[in-house]
Amino acid sequence: MISRLVIIPTYNEIENIESIVRKVMSLEPSFDLLIVDDGSPDGTGQKVKELQAEFGKSRLHLQERKGKLGLGTAYIHGFKYALAHGYEYIFEMDADFSHNPEDLVKLYNTCVLDGSDVAIGSRYISGVNVVNWPMGRVLMSYFAGYYVRFITGMPIMDVTAGFKCYNAKVLETIKLDSIKFVGYAFQVEMKFTAWKYGFKITEVPIIFTDRTKGVSKMSAHIFKEAILGVIQMKVYSFFKKYHRVYEPELLEIT
Repeated sequence: MISRLVIIPTYNEIENIESIVRKVMSLEPSFDLLIVDDGSPDGTGQKVKELQAEFGKSRLHLQERKGKLGLGTAYIHGFKYALAHGYEYIFEMDADFSHNPEDLVKLYNTCVLDGSDVAIGSRYISGVNVVNWPMGRVLMSYFAGYYVRFITGMPIMDVTAGFKCYNAKVLETIKLDSIKFVGYAFQVEMKFTAWKYGFKITEVPIIFTDRTKGVSKMSAHIFKEAILGVIQMKVYSFFKKYHRVYEPELLEIT
């Protein structure tokens, strides 16, 4: 059995989905792939079903949800699925090629060879490695990192990165149903929680290239949630004890 599962949430990614599936499935070492589709009206889920006939349902998995329920809940759904099916290394990645699929191998090696519990594909650990973003968005993202580090104390440069590898023990330790945020604040909350538990987190330099097909899901509401949510998250952490007691949840995802 392959021990590596890549989770890609989708909503209206028909322009990218076939290419990203084929690229991930061509990698060595091999990765299994889970698409969590939020009822895309453009036929993204149907295209994945067609590709399952080629790659097999044992490697290309599909979970379809009714309605657009948010990035964070899609990943939580995928994490539970991964743990229930015994995967040891679980990856987050976007569908739009903003993350280079070949960098999945770098994240995997960082966990396996370097002993990291979480490997982050980082845009900012070695300068600013972002392509095709307007300067305003680059500055907003970069200085948001300063804000989050100031509030939380986390020594992580790319706090909102959505390209990561988790060792399963991290997700088993974090109570997934206690994660509160659904937008980009979800990415901050997951890193903050793993850091508070004392897991080893390593940032791996990558080049982030903004999508060329499809529509970005970023919005002012999502960014506001991330800014205000950081303070709420930090205050909540004062009343929570972080002990590494592995109590895998009873998972019902199939």
